[in-house]
Amino acid sequence: MEKFNISIKQTHQPSILKFEANRFILNHNHYEYANIDEAKNSPLAQQLFYLPFIKTVYISGNFIAIEKYDIVDWKDVQNEVAKQIENYLNSGKTVVNEITASSQKNAVTVYAESTPNPTVMKFVANKKLIAAPLEFKTIDDAKNAPLATALFHFPFVKEVFFDGNYIAVTKYDVADWNEITVELREFIRNFIAEGKEIIAAGKANEVSSSVNTAITHEHLDETSKQIISILDEYVKPAVAGDGGNIMFDSYDETEKTVKVILQGACSGCPSSTYTLKNGIETMLKNMLGGKVNEVIALNG
Repeated sequence: MEKFNISIKQTHQPSILKFEANRFILNHNHYEYANIDEAKNSPLAQQLFYLPFIKTVYISGNFIAIEKYDIVDWKDVQNEVAKQIENYLNSGKTVVNEITASSQKNAVTVYAESTPNPTVMKFVANKKLIAAPLEFKTIDDAKNAPLATALFHFPFVKEVFFDGNYIAVTKYDVADWNEITVELREFIRNFIAEGKEIIAAGKANEVSSSVNTAITHEHLDETSKQIISILDEYVKPAVAGDGGNIMFDSYDETEKTVKVILQGACSGCPSSTYTLKNGIETMLKNMLGGKVNEVIALNG
């Protein structure tokens, strides 16, 4: 099995660093620990709390996010922490005892994380919010999505994208993230903590069909199915880490052209259209042996 490698990622909050692994640490659940006692079901988190500057540990998917106290600067300790996490993961020891953890109720937490798109901020919760990606361009789109509707009542919110355990919010240029991030983070946290509906009961399929392009796989040709499989396995996990998503739109066998739809932080990003188009284009050319000449990226 491939060894774990840890890369260090900045977040919007200077006190929090994200230590991202090259493969998944946990498959489904998300955990937050505020002290060593709370971390009794996570040997890794307990080990990290022996470092005196560790304030909070988040473990989710393919990353560990750590909030520090002000007694140290990240630049002085981040490499040591990354190496400690990497060594632990490669030892094969338990990260979280999920049988024990499943019986414990964790408080809802949300932290803000910047994305490559300067107009988009990613708000990450410590619990799963939604089963499949959903993008809302207007408040009308969000009529059956109470949290998205509530966010559109902020005058600076332009678009809302949900996926897994995070919400990517696109703002209008009139607002600065430094002025609105804390307000949005607390609003989202309180909304979730109060147990309010993310999607209206019984409306999940209706919401999905109204805001996303539905692709019926059984009616697609084999090349299109291969393209979707490659996107799902190699591309989507990477762009999800940046608060975005990619959807297959169509494949033209005659022109050997693939169209994909960019969502969330990827949509409208100054660099993503070029970067993702060329990255996906190279991958599909290499993996599909001459069946693809060009990838056209469309903003959702």
